Amino acid sequence: MATTARYAVGIDLGTSHTALAYAELTGSAQDIRLLPLPQRVSPAEVQADALLPSARYQGAPGELGDAWRTPWPPRGASDAAPAVIGRWARELGAATPQRLVASAKSWLSHPGVDRTAPILPWGAGEDVAKISPLEASAGTLAHVRAAWDAAHPDAPLADQVVALTVPASFDEGARALTLQAAGLAGLPASLQLLEEPKAAFHDWLVLQGEQLADRLAGSRLVLVVDVGGGTTDLTLVRIEPSQDGGLPVLTRTAVGEHLMLGGDNMDLALAHRLEPHFAGGEGQRLAPARFAELVQRCRAAKERLLANNAPAALPITLLGTGSKLLAQTRSVQLAQGDVRQWVVEGFLPPAALHDVPTRRQGALRGLGLPYPQDAAISRHLVQFLALHAAQEGGGADADAVGRPAGGAANGAVNGAADGSANAATDRRTDAGAGATLNRLHGALPDTLLLNGGVFHAHALAERLAQLLTGWRGAPVQVLHNPHPDWAVARGAAAHALTQYQSNRPDVLAEQGSNAIKQIVPRIGGGSARSYWLVLPGKSGTSGAPQALCLLPRGTEEGTRLVLSGRRFALRLGQPVRFALVARSQGQAQAGQIVPLAGEGWVELPPASTVLPAPQGRASARIEVQLQTTMTEVGTLEVRCVSVDDPAQSWRLPFTVRGVVQDAADSSKTIASGADGTSAGAENDPDSATARLLEAEGLLERIFGTQAQEVAPRDVRQLRQSLQKLLGPREQWSLPLLRALADALLARARRRRRTPEHERAWLNLTGWCLRPGVGAELDGWRVGQLWQLWPQGLAHPQDPANWTEWWVLWRRVAAGLHEAQQMEVLEQVAGCMQRTVERSARARWGSYDDMLRLFAAMEAVPWEYRREMGQWMLQRLKRPDEPQHTWWAIGRLAARTALAANAHRVMPPAAAQEFLDATLAQDWRKNEHAMFAAVQIARRTGERTLDVPDAMRTQVLNRLQASGAPARWQEQVREVVQLEAEDRQRSLGDSLPPGLVLL
Repeated sequence: MATTARYAVGIDLGTSHTALAYAELTGSAQDIRLLPLPQRVSPAEVQADALLPSARYQGAPGELGDAWRTPWPPRGASDAAPAVIGRWARELGAATPQRLVASAKSWLSHPGVDRTAPILPWGAGEDVAKISPLEASAGTLAHVRAAWDAAHPDAPLADQVVALTVPASFDEGARALTLQAAGLAGLPASLQLLEEPKAAFHDWLVLQGEQLADRLAGSRLVLVVDVGGGTTDLTLVRIEPSQDGGLPVLTRTAVGEHLMLGGDNMDLALAHRLEPHFAGGEGQRLAPARFAELVQRCRAAKERLLANNAPAALPITLLGTGSKLLAQTRSVQLAQGDVRQWVVEGFLPPAALHDVPTRRQGALRGLGLPYPQDAAISRHLVQFLALHAAQEGGGADADAVGRPAGGAANGAVNGAADGSANAATDRRTDAGAGATLNRLHGALPDTLLLNGGVFHAHALAERLAQLLTGWRGAPVQVLHNPHPDWAVARGAAAHALTQYQSNRPDVLAEQGSNAIKQIVPRIGGGSARSYWLVLPGKSGTSGAPQALCLLPRGTEEGTRLVLSGRRFALRLGQPVRFALVARSQGQAQAGQIVPLAGEGWVELPPASTVLPAPQGRASARIEVQLQTTMTEVGTLEVRCVSVDDPAQSWRLPFTVRGVVQDAADSSKTIASGADGTSAGAENDPDSATARLLEAEGLLERIFGTQAQEVAPRDVRQLRQSLQKLLGPREQWSLPLLRALADALLARARRRRRTPEHERAWLNLTGWCLRPGVGAELDGWRVGQLWQLWPQGLAHPQDPANWTEWWVLWRRVAAGLHEAQQMEVLEQVAGCMQRTVERSARARWGSYDDMLRLFAAMEAVPWEYRREMGQWMLQRLKRPDEPQHTWWAIGRLAARTALAANAHRVMPPAAAQEFLDATLAQDWRKNEHAMFAAVQIARRTGERTLDVPDAMRTQVLNRLQASGAPARWQEQVREVVQLEAEDRQRSLGDSLPPGLVLL
């Protein structure tokens, strides 16, 4: 910690509000203050408030005048894209929601999107300048830093001791992005990440002063429930009396899984309830911008109606649009009783100890965020407490209390906590269920601390206390939180102060400070989760992958662990991937290996990279040990340390994008174990490794460096030879495909030997690397492949080689970024133009394959795809145009991007002309046009992407009259996942087994 620091600072970067609290390092935690944060409240006024709304308004050029420049220009704003942060941004966004960036923190933890891409405001038109969730978070933090530096010019924030809070449930990817946002905002690199529930409890501890021990004398287990704007965080803290009669010993024993439920969801629920009044009746929907406006109105009304001394009702008014502004203006009374009923009963309904979260999707989908299927926080709480009871009971089955929905990624532990394979079955006996319920009763918290703005609604606080009291059969003690809006910021400052004073008494002495009496105990507990490396199952076992414990739960920050009993062979100059999972239940020891079976495992972003090889060598293989640390800032660090030279080590970075395969399927690590835990792609690692080596031998024979000639027939039959060895290529697993792709990329130079070599290499590489994303380090692989693009074909005189060339790039198109896709688009568009001339048809290969490649360019701006679609519509007027052109049109104007982010999807208004063109066809005679209509009218549940309800109804009627398959009708009627057959038809190829594109 910097010796020049003067203040301990706590920052709560909240979904709805951001706050900063601070105290002098030589002072007391009792002296913590809030920093008023200057912000625009109107075009003419700047005010300072303790809470800064975490909202950003992306103005149109000239819309905000010069007001956006003060109190200081937001990060990334300009004359062409002015912006404002805070209260005025929130008010402007209520009237023009399509320009409002809100809930950036929720987007920062959304694994299904590229959180570094400019996607916010979600669903906004092309006239709105967009920013990434990372930049939005950095902008809010930069505003806070500017406010601090203006108030403390002699003590800039970058030099202070800072604790920044995150939800306890944030995974490593979200934590890494939070640190990155802090760095972009100019916060100190040494800042600590602190879990929000711990911070809130820390603030309560500070407020008790000398009475702390007495206030906690009757408490054994404290449940902290922190419900903010976007997240519900659950934490248990064990209270043990001090043996010397001093402060009690506090240990955080459990945290909940990531639960994206909060005030945002409540606002959405109210808006859905009121929508029929404004849309014209049941089943009718508002346009996206109007619905977003209704959400903002409901948010403001909810806060007033659930507060103390609330009115009996408030009017909710939506203005009309255009020339019918007044005629279309409607208003409805929102009663306090209705809000209590809808919010309290919807989010904290009565629940019994055997209840579990349901799988049914509620009416909470909106704004593109992955909200839980069950909005009932009470049922999620039961599940959390059941897991804790199983853990405290020595690993007994939590399944008797209820199997949660969602599978391994979100479920409860289903097996022994020590990792043994005696997983419980679904069959339950009354005795077993009764024993589990008894154990759960014994593990229920006796004390409750509530935090977050939603608990200004006393009805919610009362319901939660009633639930716990009913479950326990005895009253629960509710700790008074006088300021739930900024308790987290205050607690973070207290934590930073306590840590500094404990760790740097020398600095305090130098500053002339007397010894400070500590009246706030530290909340121990270390790492909230244990972290595990995924390994494949060994021969003779059931084939299930195994997990090696890298860092046990409870490991304190700063503790470095070396897995001395495990050695790995690390590849340099080649992609290295460590698949990681975590679990918040059970006890483990570093180096312990257990089957990756049952539930309770949560997949993390893999630690992966391409490590440099020694100078003068393309690759190398060295023996390493793994070293893990829960860093002081609160993130997991994994290093590979050379066995021969411990001074040599390599840090493995985490990715920040979502991972699509389940934890139980992540059975491949490219770094293989030197002690028998070697990686493999199949259930039987030994035989799989042998087959893979034999397959690589076949590739080496065809594309290797040997001097002997290979018969053209052997080259042409390479694919059949591989299938004879590995089975049908449609069944090749994702790890096997990528291993073969790596072998082919390493031999890319030899593809140029003959036309047959080139065709075989292009065909196999495209198949093994499809769809260009989905496996870790696919970005690196596609980067290697992209180096071949400017080289072009070695044998362009052969039309069949052109066909394989186009097919290759179509198959990996999802892995190309916008600039690369634009480059491909320009060439293929030119070739298509020339190919339509009969004399050039043979020169450029298959027109149909070029058409399919063009339609796969999802990352390019939709305006380009619309232009190409319009050109295709003109071509369809010719009798010789292939009917597959309708497939391409359906892909260009589809409601769901198969691989790119959803912000690349063509807006419904732009897609309308293509839908109209399909409706003009006779679907009984033109199934391609009918399938295109299904893709364009398919329902996503995201109203910014869905076509108007009236148009969907028209498409549905035509589908029924044309005898369309029931599954096609269902896609237009409901939000459903594509079946494998339709996904393959849409994509143009099957996906690798087990891979699902988000």
